[in-house]
Amino acid sequence: MANEIKTIAVLTSGGDAPGMNAAIRSVVRTALSRGLKVKGIKRGYMGLLNEEISDMVARDVSDIIQRGGTILGTARCLEFQKPEVQQKAAAICRKHAIDGIVVIGGDGSYRGALALARQGINAVGLPGTIDLDIACTDYTIGFDTAVNTAMQAIDKVKDTSSSHERCSIIEVMGRNAGYIAMWCGISNGAEDILLPEKYEYNEQEIINHIIASRKKGKTHHLIINAEGIGHSVSMARRIEAATGIETRATILGYMQRGGNPTARDRYYASIMGAMAVDVMLQGKTNRVIGYRNGVFTDVDIEEALVMEKHIDEYQYEVAQMLTI
Repeated sequence: MANEIKTIAVLTSGGDAPGMNAAIRSVVRTALSRGLKVKGIKRGYMGLLNEEISDMVARDVSDIIQRGGTILGTARCLEFQKPEVQQKAAAICRKHAIDGIVVIGGDGSYRGALALARQGINAVGLPGTIDLDIACTDYTIGFDTAVNTAMQAIDKVKDTSSSHERCSIIEVMGRNAGYIAMWCGISNGAEDILLPEKYEYNEQEIINHIIASRKKGKTHHLIINAEGIGHSVSMARRIEAATGIETRATILGYMQRGGNPTARDRYYASIMGAMAVDVMLQGKTNRVIGYRNGVFTDVDIEEALVMEKHIDEYQYEVAQMLTI
């Protein structure tokens, strides 16, 4: 199989994540060092269908490891779910002599990679998402930067909230997963942490907590709300009406996707990018690179997609305990 792989391509798909450029750089330079040709595909699967494909050399990935976003661009491509579109994409790969493709993205991107693998195009996925919601890996590229960006922003809001004796609801990203919210809730010393996996939509309980804390002399109250719950602005209005305490909502939004990646995101993305190329050269296909129990590993994409990920019960218990 190693001799059959002569040209590989790399693309980024779905939401961008800090560290994607480090992964691209690693894929390109590892492949070149192994004697392969490399092609970059712009704008994810949409770019593949539009044949936005170009050769890449080592210089193309110089000075990008510190940059957020993705130099290849990214886009969502719902039409890629159609079998005839998948067949077209595989034909385009063959037209451009692409033997294998490295896909950097989340679980939706993996489904696209799986479709290409079934069409005979060797495919390997890298976990690129700030949400940390991919079950086959303990780590996803971009999470560390996103959670640090959010933490620093929350610290600033907490300062002014304390000065004005307010209640602050800060909404963080994460789609339907609460990992960013839980990490920020613990790291920022929040009084309430609302996770999609755990929240029972008992707003009165939050109101009671705010009132009880104020009676004990607490002059501010910080609520970290996950994107999967949302409605932070209307929640703030209801809490202020019920407590009489000035309440403000801040939605951090897409700032969490940007910025210079942390050392961890750069390092892990670099190792994963190299491993994607080497796994492909070992004759494996239809794989996802992951990090589990302190070890970089690879898992079958089909197995990865049916795995379930849950908030760690002990960590959640600690998060709740520390809000007392």
